[in-house]
Amino acid sequence: MLFGITAFSQSDASTSGGRPRQKEDLPKNIKETMAKQRIEREKKEFKELLEKSEEAVKLSEELEKSFTDSNQLTSEDRKKLERLEKLLKKIRSDLGGDDDGEKEIFDKDETQESSTMSNALKTLQTNAAQLFSEIKKSTRYSVSVIAIQTSNALLKLVKFIRFGK
Repeated sequence: MLFGITAFSQSDASTSGGRPRQKEDLPKNIKETMAKQRIEREKKEFKELLEKSEEAVKLSEELEKSFTDSNQLTSEDRKKLERLEKLLKKIRSDLGGDDDGEKEIFDKDETQESSTMSNALKTLQTNAAQLFSEIKKSTRYSVSVIAIQTSNALLKLVKFIRFGK
C-alpha cells in the first residue's frame, strides 16, 4: 500500500512538472480573453481617474467661488474640502504615488505663497486644473511624476485650507 501511494505521487508530479499550471499552458482563446479583459479594466480605471480629476477641478472652482462670494468657508465648503482630499488621495494612489513626506505640511516658500485663504484657494484651483491637464495628456500606460507631485501639492493646500497650518 505504501508503494502505491509513492508511485501515485510520483506520477502526479511528473505529469505537472512538479509545479502548478502556468499561464503559458492555457489555450490561446483563454489567453486572448484574459488580455481583452485586462485592457478593458485598464481603460475603465483610466476613465475613472480622468473623472476623479475633473471632479477635483469642479470642487476647487466651487470652493474658490464660494469663498470669493462670502469671504469665508461654510460647513458645506468644509465637506467639499474633505471630499476633495479623499479624491486627491485616491488619484495619487491610482497614479502610483504614496504619502511620503506628508507629515510636513508645507515648506516655508509654500506657506508664504499661500498665506491667505484667497490665495490658497486660487492656487488650489490652478493646481487642480493642472492636474487634470496632466492626467489628460498621459495614457493608461504611463506614470506621470508631474501629476503625482501636483496631487501631493494639492493635498498640502487642502490641509492648509482645512486646518490653517
